[in-house]
Amino acid sequence: MYNHTNSMKKLITLPCTLLLLSFTINHCAAQIQADPSQRQVKFFFPGAKLPGNYLYNFPAKFREISFKAKDNTQLSALLFIADSSKGVILYLHGNTDALDKWGNISKTYTALHYDLFMLDYRGYGKSEGTIKNDSQLYSDVQAAYDYLKLTYNEDKIIVLGYSIGTGPAAFLAANNRPKELILQAPYYSLADAVHHLRPAFDTSKIAFHFNTWQFLKKTTVPVFIFHGDQDKMFYYGSSEKLKAFFKRGDELITLKGAGHPFMDRNPEYLDSLKRIVN
Repeated sequence: MYNHTNSMKKLITLPCTLLLLSFTINHCAAQIQADPSQRQVKFFFPGAKLPGNYLYNFPAKFREISFKAKDNTQLSALLFIADSSKGVILYLHGNTDALDKWGNISKTYTALHYDLFMLDYRGYGKSEGTIKNDSQLYSDVQAAYDYLKLTYNEDKIIVLGYSIGTGPAAFLAANNRPKELILQAPYYSLADAVHHLRPAFDTSKIAFHFNTWQFLKKTTVPVFIFHGDQDKMFYYGSSEKLKAFFKRGDELITLKGAGHPFMDRNPEYLDSLKRIVN
């Protein structure tokens, strides 16, 4: 039987990873500057591989999907199927764990009568390869978006990113025409997030940029941001700064007293999400 408490303890590992960043970044600084393409990749994207013959086990109705990235790397995803579907939500998850864990939150979204497409990044789950840089990850999420367009009209696709996934999600919204963009606990940019955790660190040497603010400047579809005002990882001020790039109708929903994890269990989030996607 699925144990929601144990699963969510697994999902809290993203905040733990970012907290580790704030404590160990001085130790890593020399290594990062010496070899940013390797050591930082493992630091920000540690991966969570599953064997190729792994059998997913969820009570919900789902299909396992495999498709190729631009360079022919095989990427893995799950499509959770809702009753009387209105469209699909493309969900880009955090930097720890794979779909065997993330899939446990699917009911939150399928209950709203949307299919849920969850992608495992390179080095996660059954996806091949490893993440190397921003542009490669952007290309991969675009391949996922293009795959969905084979089945769904673009105005039926909602792009949703959580935590580290918010930058790539914003990239998709800026370069396509989905129904809307939802960001959960985003960062202004990854450099800004690191600087907030460790102001003395030279962020010019980090391997990933994920400039969410630049993508919001180009985004023409509706944008909805959810952020806990007690988030200690990607600080709440990140979303306040992103408001500078809002259009008419865009919205920041502040989750009072909430931290970084457990958003899918927050009543205010669930109520607002229902309003937004209907």
